[in-house]
Amino acid sequence: MIRRLAAPLLALALAAPVFAAPQATPAAGSDLAFGAYQRGDYRAALAEAKKRVEANPRDAAALTLIGRLYLEGSGVKRDTKVAMDWFRRGADAGDSEAAYLYGVATLEGIDIPRDRARARAYLEKAGAQEHAAALHLLGEIALENEGKEPDFEKAMAYFKRASAAGNPDADYAIGVLFKTGKGVPRDEKQAAGWFKRAADVGLAAAMVEYAIMQFNGAGVERDKASAVELLRKAAAKGNAVAQNRLAHLYAEGIGVEVDLTAAREWRDKAKEAGLNDPSLDFLSNVSTPARPVAPKPAAPTPDAPAPAIAKPSAPTPAAAPPR
Repeated sequence: MIRRLAAPLLALALAAPVFAAPQATPAAGSDLAFGAYQRGDYRAALAEAKKRVEANPRDAAALTLIGRLYLEGSGVKRDTKVAMDWFRRGADAGDSEAAYLYGVATLEGIDIPRDRARARAYLEKAGAQEHAAALHLLGEIALENEGKEPDFEKAMAYFKRASAAGNPDADYAIGVLFKTGKGVPRDEKQAAGWFKRAADVGLAAAMVEYAIMQFNGAGVERDKASAVELLRKAAAKGNAVAQNRLAHLYAEGIGVEVDLTAAREWRDKAKEAGLNDPSLDFLSNVSTPARPVAPKPAAPTPDAPAPAIAKPSAPTPAAAPPR
């Protein structure tokens, strides 16, 4: 089953794009905090955001930006506990991203007590504003259902809303439900369509599922060449299942020419990623190309001048993702 609940909050937050825009429209000229964040001037961003909060304690966008700065450790010492307090305040003021992040933290017990009911309430706040990741997570929670029978109907409703909001994980989740016939009639064509939708925007797990369906001609026209290419793309993203599949394909010559060296390399990558397949152990005897070793620089002769040491350039501030 799917049941891939929230990833660790820090990874989620740092990978997510910066807030698209203040949700409470600021007065003219008051967007200095977000401008500073975009330029990488995080101390100025923090100072300006705090000014905005002093002027309006319910400035949702500024409250949430301060939380992110503490969470990232940008312009201030990283402090997730303090970040959570700012996110809670931002959520209570109406910011959907803050509600989502605080909901995840409460669900996982990150520097605040774990409280599933409270987490759901904050995720619902975010979901009410069609926050895609929050809706997807609510769908996963409906599948978990605290150890009871999964609520497939509720999960599907959340997933479809998340999909409409542009969440590829929700597309993948819907595909799994149709593929397995959980809560809906089993429908390979529907499953393939949802997997393709997620694969088209780069979700590696969906690439693997759609490639397998292409190989088997299940729900979609059989196309081994396209399937192999899709597996390569997923494998390049570090997907261990794709790497393992490629090892089998190269070892057995399915959809590709037999290439035991390539099979061994993909087997090794999958193993490094945590997927150990004993059926591929025979590849251990296959040699792989030695990795090139960079030659050592020649020692200068007594009469030769020492090589100049380049003066380090000033570091460029990290660019924030676009709002």
